[in-house]
Amino acid sequence: MSEFIIQGGNTLHGNIKVAGFKNAATPIIAASILTKEEIILHNVPLIEDVKKMLQIIVSMGAKVNWLDKNSVKIDNSQLNPDKIDMTVVSCLRSSILLMGALLARFGKVRIKEPGGCQIGARSMDVHFRALEQLGVEIKSDDNQYILKKVKPAQEEIVMTEISVTATENIILAAALNQGTVSIRLAASEPHVQDLCWFLESLGVEIKGIGSHDLIIKGATILHGGEYTIIPDLIETGTFISLAGATRSKITIENTAPQFIALELEKYKEVGLKLEIEYLNQDPQGHYKLANIKVDGKVNLKAIKKLHDMPYPGFAADLIQPFAVLMTQAKGTSLIHDWMYDGRLKYISELKKMGANIVVSDPHRVVVIGPSPLFGKEINSFDLRAGATLIIAALAASGTSTVTNIYQVDRGYEQLDLRLANLGARIKRINDQ
Repeated sequence: MSEFIIQGGNTLHGNIKVAGFKNAATPIIAASILTKEEIILHNVPLIEDVKKMLQIIVSMGAKVNWLDKNSVKIDNSQLNPDKIDMTVVSCLRSSILLMGALLARFGKVRIKEPGGCQIGARSMDVHFRALEQLGVEIKSDDNQYILKKVKPAQEEIVMTEISVTATENIILAAALNQGTVSIRLAASEPHVQDLCWFLESLGVEIKGIGSHDLIIKGATILHGGEYTIIPDLIETGTFISLAGATRSKITIENTAPQFIALELEKYKEVGLKLEIEYLNQDPQGHYKLANIKVDGKVNLKAIKKLHDMPYPGFAADLIQPFAVLMTQAKGTSLIHDWMYDGRLKYISELKKMGANIVVSDPHRVVVIGPSPLFGKEINSFDLRAGATLIIAALAASGTSTVTNIYQVDRGYEQLDLRLANLGARIKRINDQ
């Protein structure tokens, strides 16, 4: 496995540009299946999960051409779902979104259960129950799911929980549906909104974008188009935590702060100084781009309690970076990540480095700070834990080795190079 060797303890400075949002790019690539015309996507993050998603559609016959480092042209006119590469499907969580897109276009699909981060059980039940309301028959055979559209969709679909990927799957499945479908208890995260805006640009009518109630009027044929993916809001929060934990002043470029209003307030609450410089509208005109100047040379104070919630609540993927920030804050913080089982593995690595953290139960930790951190060999158990441990290594005195960096490469584009531009002493050691 590749690893990072990090010499910590120094202050960072300069500008760092936010990449395109992984959580928006993979569903939008899945959505490109819905049209036989060419799609051009800009601000596509050059990360492992995107590469794998493109690899899957290429295995079915898609033509994919990179126009520049972060722009890609996709032609799905000759797609054959029978040729799908099940091996890649089984190691990518986002491949679950191919279900809805392939159902919409071909009326049936055979697919394996997806892979991804090992952060506890994530049931498929919410997907299947909603798809059944869309008129889909679901069977399983030889560790594969067989889905087939057998009857018209119900006019109203009620999600059994507010699930981002299940909402995206139903949106995709309904995009070529004849008639109008309403989705109750839909997730409203920014990347769900971005998927909806992309589909609108292809010809789908969607009402209620950004709310928990969507109304989708499916089209019979979707045209091609050109679209720019939303900036990565999890990267934005990760970089804010980085500035605070390392007592640094940095400027985060090309982000969209309107989608992380609560998170920004929580960062201010613990003492960070944030200055937002608004720029132009995004190319589609849905939100304002901005730079955020972060002053982390402050006396951090603990937050009484922090827990994740569906949007517009605090993002689950920023709980871990916020937790490492609290190791450097004065006082006691209760951090509650209720959404996923098995997501606290990174805590043992932080404790190894000297963090004073008590694990209350599988979802709650108490962080007592400030605690000096010391360089150790630590492991990236999942995507967000990996980024969190890199922050810890940069804040620590001494040298750290962060292993299993593939997990980080899944969601952060060339993170080592971008951090080095801020003055981080970080070196990648590749597999032999």
